[in-house]
Parts: sequence; structure tokens; C-alpha cells
Amino acid sequence: MDYHKAVLLTETVDGLNIKPNGVYVDVTFGGGSHSHEILSRLGPDGRLYAFDQDQDALENAIDDDRFQLIHQNFRHIKRFLRFYGVKKVDGILADFGVSSHQFDIAERGFSTRFDAKLDMRMNQNDQLSAYQVINQYEEQQIRQVLWQYGELRQAPAMARDIVSARSNSPINTGSELKQVLKRFLIPKKENKILAQIYQAIRIEVNQEIEALKELLLQTPDLINKGGRLSMISYHSLEDRLVKRFIRSGMFEGEPEKDMFGNFEVPFKKVGNFIIPSAEEIESNNRARSAKLRIAERL
Repeated sequence: MDYHKAVLLTETVDGLNIKPNGVYVDVTFGGGSHSHEILSRLGPDGRLYAFDQDQDALENAIDDDRFQLIHQNFRHIKRFLRFYGVKKVDGILADFGVSSHQFDIAERGFSTRFDAKLDMRMNQNDQLSAYQVINQYEEQQIRQVLWQYGELRQAPAMARDIVSARSNSPINTGSELKQVLKRFLIPKKENKILAQIYQAIRIEVNQEIEALKELLLQTPDLINKGGRLSMISYHSLEDRLVKRFIRSGMFEGEPEKDMFGNFEVPFKKVGNFIIPSAEEIESNNRARSAKLRIAERL
């Protein structure tokens, strides 16, 4: 689809092990490719609910009586499924990447390729934008964002330069931000460093790590025994959270063991993680960092 070329399309939907009469959720609807594939495997009694907070994605809603698109952040999954009378589902699919559409629309501010206002909001109705992060956060906060979400070793110096520059005039656009940070943009590594900077700001603007944690914590209550999680991550922060949650039901530490040294976990992993083939990466460069993990509810 022009809106977004889905990554690991067949593998991700295969991971759900779909039952024709099952109830499934695509929490990252986007262009709808994964949802179309799920619907193609459902029978007349199956149901698919999809979430997307981006207003643009609503234009891709599927005309099918078995389908319902919910214009909300997936962090609210349990509450909005209950609104539709759904307490249990048989599988949840997530593709945590930014859609091609969001990258390709210059004014959204997601891509380093364009000079646009600092925005990066996935939900255009949200108040927090990249502009606020860069121009209103304290130096310590900016340093933490760049270090934690961009894994940038020079985060402290970058934060100082941003705060110093904005004291003269606001930093309004991507090109202005690049100019402020130009001494850190080493030749041959400029694109990689810029991508890390943009990733860090985007994650903060959209509270992506908090939303992912909230989603994962709700899945044990939502998914029926034998149901599946099928989730694609694109950077180590996300993948680490998904991996740890599947392994232990926690994000840090280990669960308590009983007197026999055993502990209960909500999921078991299904196979090893899956990455795109060389052919898929060649046809869709944005797939290069994707990693799919599948788990089954115990």
C-alpha cells in the first residue's frame, strides 16, 4: 500500500495462529495491511478490532462488518474494547514502527529528509510536540531523553548546546536543530546520529515506551489461554521490553519463585525471534531493523 508497506506481513499474522471464529486486535492499524491479512483468514463469525491514534489512518478504515477501527492510543486497549463489549481476545498484533506515510509527509516532522517544523506527534491532537521538548524542557530532561531513547553518548553536550541556542531564539525547525547540533554530526555518520536524535525526541513526544509497557501489562488479562501475541519492534529499547515481558511477565528483575524453585509466567515464547529476509529488506529498507517476537498465553 502507498500509505505503508507492512513489514513481515505473513510471518506476523501467521504468528497469531488465527482461528476462523476468533477475536483479534491490531493495535497499530496504519495503512491496514496486517488487518486486511487477518480478515482474509477469519470466517463470518470472526471479529477484528484495530487501534490507531493518527487521524490520517482513519482514511484507511476497512468496510467489513467484522471490523471495527478505534481512534485511540493502544495504551487504552482494555477500556475501549470493553466499550464494545469485548473482555477477551484470541490474539494481539503490533507493529511498533512509524508508518511510511508519517515519514513521507514532510510537515509531520518525523523524517530527517525534510526541513519542517518540530512536531513528531502521532496524534495531532496531543499537546506535547517536538517543539516543546526542544524549547521548554530543562537541560537535564533533554539530556535524559537523548541518552535514554537515542543512546547518544554526547547527550550532555548536546543538551547544553540546545539550551544555549534557544536562549537567543526558539529552535523552530529540523534544519535549525541540525544547525545547533552540527558539531556532533560527524561526516559519514551524520545520518545515523540524526536518526538517533529524531528517534529520541519522537519517543518522548509520543510517550512510546510508557504506552508499550501499559499495553503489555494488560495483555495477560485480555488474551485467552492459547491466544497469541505477535509483535514487531524496531529498536533495542522496545525489543528488550517485549522480550523480558514474554520471559517473565515483568520489565525488570525476576518473578518470585515458589518453594520448589518454580515461578509462573503469563506467556511462553513461540520459536525464536524472526527478522526480515534479505529480499524483503532490499524491497523495503525500513524493514532492516525489524524483529518479530511471538508468544502464547499459558
